[in-house]
Amino acid sequence: MAKRAAKLPVALQRGHDHKKCVAEALRQADELCAKRGARMTELRRRVLNLIWESHAPVGAYAIMDMLKREGRNAMPPTVYRALEFLQEQGLIHRIASLNAFIGCSHPADAHGTHYLICRRCGTVAEIESGAIGGAIAASARELGFDMTGQTVEIAGICRECLQTPKRGSASHAH
Repeated sequence: MAKRAAKLPVALQRGHDHKKCVAEALRQADELCAKRGARMTELRRRVLNLIWESHAPVGAYAIMDMLKREGRNAMPPTVYRALEFLQEQGLIHRIASLNAFIGCSHPADAHGTHYLICRRCGTVAEIESGAIGGAIAASARELGFDMTGQTVEIAGICRECLQTPKRGSASHAH
């Protein structure tokens, strides 16, 4: 397996054009669903859009609240079915430690899911690193473990938060 350098996740890149990012994610989702013969309903597309509107993870009940504010009848089973469809299509991932969802930055490719989660601002970035996945797969093989998937959630503080002092910290004292 060729070694690939880890790239700075899109959500953490300076000058990130969020509107373009969301539009591209929705375009790619429509294209992938059409190619796979999967039906992207209006509700599924709206749920995906709500998830992509922020790079912070979004919980199912927060999505229901947003839909209700828009005047949609969003019952838990309906929203959970939409989330399940989006996960099955690889368009979103569930962040288990937060019980929330985030858009997949490369849904056309089969991949393990590896995240950097900022504990201050809530930003989650999916990282692409063959080295991480390869190391986990190699360790599993060495132990005779039949791996069926992998998710790695790394908690810490993002660059933006590291450069901005926390409110109430000693650096703000006069």
